[in-house]
Parts: sequence; C-alpha cells; structure tokens
Amino acid sequence: MQIVSSVAAMQRLAQKWRRAGVRIGFVPTLGYLHAGHLSLVREARRRVGKKGVVVVSIYVNPTQFGPKEDLAKYPRDLPRDLKLCRAEGADVIFTPNDAEMYPGKAEGRYSTYVVEETLGRVMEGASRPTHFRGVTTVVAKLFNIVLPDVSVFGQKDYQQAAVIQRMVADMNFPVRIIVAPTLRERDGLAMSSRNKYLDAEQRAQAVILFHALQAAKAAVAKKPVAAAQLKKDLQQFITAAPLGRLDYVEFFDSETLQPVAKVKRGTHMALAVFFGKTRLIDNARL
Repeated sequence: MQIVSSVAAMQRLAQKWRRAGVRIGFVPTLGYLHAGHLSLVREARRRVGKKGVVVVSIYVNPTQFGPKEDLAKYPRDLPRDLKLCRAEGADVIFTPNDAEMYPGKAEGRYSTYVVEETLGRVMEGASRPTHFRGVTTVVAKLFNIVLPDVSVFGQKDYQQAAVIQRMVADMNFPVRIIVAPTLRERDGLAMSSRNKYLDAEQRAQAVILFHALQAAKAAVAKKPVAAAQLKKDLQQFITAAPLGRLDYVEFFDSETLQPVAKVKRGTHMALAVFFGKTRLIDNARL
C-alpha cells in the first residue's frame, strides 16, 4: 500500500494508471475509519476488480465545517486508519494537508468554490449553510486529482450523495457514483466517526434516531399520513431520549429532495438529533 501526500504526485500516479487502462476506484473520507467506511472500500474493489486500483483519501476538509462546528476536535488517528486500509486491500492512501488542497488560502489567495444551488439548500444545507459548498468543492478537487472511474459514497449521508450525483451530472465529470448501504451497530445506530463523542448514556439514547425511522415506517405502512402530523408525532417520540435535541425531521422526494405534504411508503425521511454538542444524522426510505 502506497501513501501519497502531494497533489502533484497523486495526479501523476492517476494519469499513469489512466494511460495504462487501469480502472480507478475512489473512496473519499474524513478519516477515523469504521466498518462503514471499510464497506465502501470493499465496494470500490468490487467495482474495479483485482486489476484495478483502489484509492482512499483521508482528509479533514476545513471548508465543510462551520465556524462553530467540530473541526478542531474531529477525531483523527492516521496510523489506525492506515492499518485498516492495508488490511482491506486498498492500494493508495491519499493524505494531503490544507496547503496542498487549498494553496494560498492561509494568505487569502484561494477564492474558487463549487456550489450546487438546489439540492443542498434543505435539511443539512439549512442547518449548516456553508457545508455543501465545502463538500462539492473538495470532492470536485479530489476527482480532478485522483481521476476515478468509480467513486463510492455511503447512504447515511443521503443528501450529500444526492448533491455529489447532481454535481457530477451538471459538471460532466467522467466518474460513476455508487451509493452503498448504511452500516449499523447491532442496536440499529448508524455507524459514524462522531459516535466516539457520545458518553455511555448518550450512546444508549442515540438509538432513538433508528427507532424514529422504524416508527415512521410503521405509521405509513397501511395508508398515507399528513407530513405535518407525522412530524409532530416524531418530535414527541424523540422526547423519549431526554438527552437528545431534535434539529430537524423531514419527509421528501428521494430524487428532488423537495418536501412532501403526504408521507407514504417509498417517501424518504431524514433527521438530525443533537446529543450535547454531537450531531447525529440518519435517513431511510419508508
């Protein structure tokens, strides 16, 4: 397994693979990897085959964090991440720093961003106004550096995957986006690097996100329900976790991400809940 930290070196490698006809699979991450990330690495390998190469980027991207968010405290453990990637059979780990990814930014000489203007305005975009600008910018840059044929994202970040898919279509990136299923802990909590922040009592209550998804599925199993009423019911349901503070719960069309007035089987649901300063998200098709 090769570790590359320079943008120029990564591009040279990718261009060499391209010239040789080697397929490139790519998994972009913030690091502090868990089993969910590793499932994306396996999917990338499946897509490119034994003769292809799998690149994993590990980079805590500052532009997708708001000024009051957890950039400085975001968990980092590169040696552990490298060990996990090696065991999973990744070929290259790309570990750039801020100066490589945003040259001149510290001196005020970086000013180019990629912005998706529709899908990213609701839910996560409403709660974290600059988040998706940072995501689309860094992913666009990573695509230009790694030159992947296939890139794999997780369904837990459903809106993020939708925004990336729209960006790829709108900007004519020659890369196929694969959205892989959410991996969950045994009690249903979606795997997340931020779960590390939870204390024992918060962790026990955090499963309320999964239970809320299950409750919504049960509510619409037989007939449609008004979105406003179901939202009120779920707000009350989530109070069963007294340490949790609901940020949002939304019901929306899975393609347009626009809210719906009636919730039925097949409608998509997403929610975000704070436990202390830790913000957890989840989603599912009902």
